Amino acid sequence: MTRGIGRRAFVRMAAACGGGTMATIVRPAARQTAGGPRFASIDVHAHWQPERYVKALAEIGTPVDANPLNVDLDRRRAWMNDHGVQTLVLTILAPPWQTTSAEVAARLTAIVNDAAVEAHTAFPDRFVAGVAMPVHDATLALKELNRVAGKGAFRAVHLPTSLNGADYVFDPAFEPVIARCEELGYPLLFHPITAVPGADRMRGKVNLSNPLGYPFEHALVAEKFITTGLLDKYPRLEIVLGHAGGAFPYIAGRLEHNLARVNQKTPRPFREYIRRFHYDTLAYYPEALRFLIDLVGSDRVVIGTDNFALMDVDDPHALLNGLNLAAADRERIMRTNASRLFKA
Repeated sequence: MTRGIGRRAFVRMAAACGGGTMATIVRPAARQTAGGPRFASIDVHAHWQPERYVKALAEIGTPVDANPLNVDLDRRRAWMNDHGVQTLVLTILAPPWQTTSAEVAARLTAIVNDAAVEAHTAFPDRFVAGVAMPVHDATLALKELNRVAGKGAFRAVHLPTSLNGADYVFDPAFEPVIARCEELGYPLLFHPITAVPGADRMRGKVNLSNPLGYPFEHALVAEKFITTGLLDKYPRLEIVLGHAGGAFPYIAGRLEHNLARVNQKTPRPFREYIRRFHYDTLAYYPEALRFLIDLVGSDRVVIGTDNFALMDVDDPHALLNGLNLAAADRERIMRTNASRLFKA
């Protein structure tokens, strides 16, 4: 979901114009403390909408009211400087793949990927990207992946968890794409664009498709990577689950128990598969993030903000700052893990 100028920018503008009531609710920027490092983290869950992409969406009849921070990289870098973020792994915000043809998606992804090359060329230490692909068609997806493979901007592949309710990732036709990602050393960055089937039940006074549907999309993807055998078949494949893994880490024991009850054994202990994934910090409660770190280890967690989308956070490091972690654990989560994964 996109937004206009964005709630933080609106509040700050209102305060600057002398609105006394508004001024009382302005949240301070999370600047680095005096004497500390100017930049600290790598944010692996950060969205954008290049200007040419926004124009192309309007041309095909699906205009978006883009947040300027998703379009203007100068403003984005200023935000990063204020919030102690060194590098963003950029991924496209809410691509309209569920309503476009494979051919249209191929054109749009090429626009996004070419813009990513330009962004990285201009600011190589600030922006890297996940390859956008027209996942409707495995042949076209692989063609686009190969077109941009090896260009310095790209350090991952950005994939929707499903497409119009279909598990395209686990279709045998898509497996060459997965194999190529492993060969290139590109982690898979998963993000939902639609909620799980049955989402109509989530649409009421409060739309729960995002806060409830998206977390279960992550759980479905994780479980199917395990039970289809793809994690065993591609042992060097790295996968990053946004939204702190969605529901998966918190129901993993239930999934393991179910497999035992239906006598479906996995080649390795289930807990080893849990650690095959990386998870971002977008857990919202410090207790939830603490649980995640305790379950999977500090070496499997990376910073994620979802900026700038509906469920983003104002301070990239707020939850981490509240956990009083050992310095080595904090450094892993802030940048070491992401640096290893994305070579950033």
